[in-house]
Amino acid sequence: MAVTPPTVSFHRRTHRLIASRYPTVGVFDDLVSPDDAEAAMALESLTNDRLTGALGRLAAIAPEDRAVGAAGASIAMAAFLHSAPGGGRFTTGALGAWYAACDRDTAIAETLYHAARRLGASDAGFPATIQMRELLSTPEGDLHDVRGGAARHPDLYDPDPAGYGPSQRFGEALRTQGSDGLLFDSVRRPGGENIAIFKPRLLVPVTQGDHFAYAWDAEGRATVSHLKAVL
Repeated sequence: MAVTPPTVSFHRRTHRLIASRYPTVGVFDDLVSPDDAEAAMALESLTNDRLTGALGRLAAIAPEDRAVGAAGASIAMAAFLHSAPGGGRFTTGALGAWYAACDRDTAIAETLYHAARRLGASDAGFPATIQMRELLSTPEGDLHDVRGGAARHPDLYDPDPAGYGPSQRFGEALRTQGSDGLLFDSVRRPGGENIAIFKPRLLVPVTQGDHFAYAWDAEGRATVSHLKAVL
């Protein structure tokens, strides 16, 4: 896109679903200031190899934009520091973002698609079952509004992750310019809306919502169960 899209004031509860295997607390929750983050991560990386590469990504986040000292700060930061190798629709693998949906059904549709795609490409394949937990956040910021789908923004809405190149370059250019993030339509659920937040501080507090089980049969057909009494 040659023209920078308009911004819209955003302040709504959003839903993000992640695999339940990841821990719920971490290094950022109890920090006093953003400037302490690099020292704390360096210490923790001595016993946690997963944080070694994350130190480089932390340096790419301005101290004033880091999430520290609040409930869910570590969860918020993890989305940026442990990004998927191929990135997302508006981000490369160099630095993550917080992708979430404006309603739970859209969050489920988005994660079902990507989880099934990963399973289909793996040796394990189907059948398969994974457990997911919901993260709730109410970010407040000025998001670049690219709603309108492929009809308005054809370069940004390729349904195949292999075609994310143009939208990734677009999103990273906005992030470099200081954008808070983007508001965009869901490709996986008609009528659904998603956000990609570029500044972790906009996300906290992050609280835990419900738990779900995704189950695929041998043919890859999925069912979703709402789990109860999960500790």
